[in-house]
Amino acid sequence: MSPVLTTIALLTLSNVFMTFAWYAHLKELGHKPWIVAALASWGVALFEYLLQVPANRIGYTRLDLGQLKLLQEAIALSVFVPFALFYMKATLRWDHLWAALCLVGAVYFVFRTPATN
Repeated sequence: MSPVLTTIALLTLSNVFMTFAWYAHLKELGHKPWIVAALASWGVALFEYLLQVPANRIGYTRLDLGQLKLLQEAIALSVFVPFALFYMKATLRWDHLWAALCLVGAVYFVFRTPATN
């Protein structure tokens, strides 16, 4: 698999863990003290970092830093939206669509010229 595709796959899995670490405690541990939620989140975040660090190292062989960051942000929102809708039962608004289109524009502009690495 190419380094960019490997990076995308690892960042996607990393973002699944990140999203659960950051937000699932709001639904599942809302009745517990914050320290319990923090410790549970740190446990989940360990798996995020075990995927994110190699993803960024692999990605940086082909992508520049700006491309790598925008790719991560686009993946983060691609993971977050289904999580918010299906797991957290959040509602989608038109403003979310417009914000997503702005992110698509940001990705376009950062990837329209080849990486210099």
